[in-house]
Amino acid sequence: MKTGFEPGIVRSLTLTVTPDMCPVFDGVVVHPVYSTWSVAHHFEIAARTVLVDFLEPDEEGVGSHVSVDHLAPCQVGGQVRVEAELVEVSQDRHIKVVCACRAFSGERLLATGRQVQVVMEKEHLKRYFERS
Repeated sequence: MKTGFEPGIVRSLTLTVTPDMCPVFDGVVVHPVYSTWSVAHHFEIAARTVLVDFLEPDEEGVGSHVSVDHLAPCQVGGQVRVEAELVEVSQDRHIKVVCACRAFSGERLLATGRQVQVVMEKEHLKRYFERS
């Protein structure tokens, strides 16, 4: 990891809720609002932006956990800001990166959660994928 990768780093993304972000079950749109799985996807993207600038050329991050507490809806056409904040970096066998995530529509809190990535050497990761 490059220097400066310490808790407190925050990255965000802004998006407009589109129909493909609505919850769909058995081909039926259940509600015309931002789905929980879309929130989880955007938490993953925001957390990746926390990590990516600090990876060495021989390193890669892999998601290992995401959680979402979906607190409020946001309708199609609504604006959402997703934030990820680096809250923990630890190392056992590999580097573990934990981000606290939040989604807002204006000042209204839509969701909170956590995303975890594991940083590995690209060659190790390649061998791991080939074994599975």
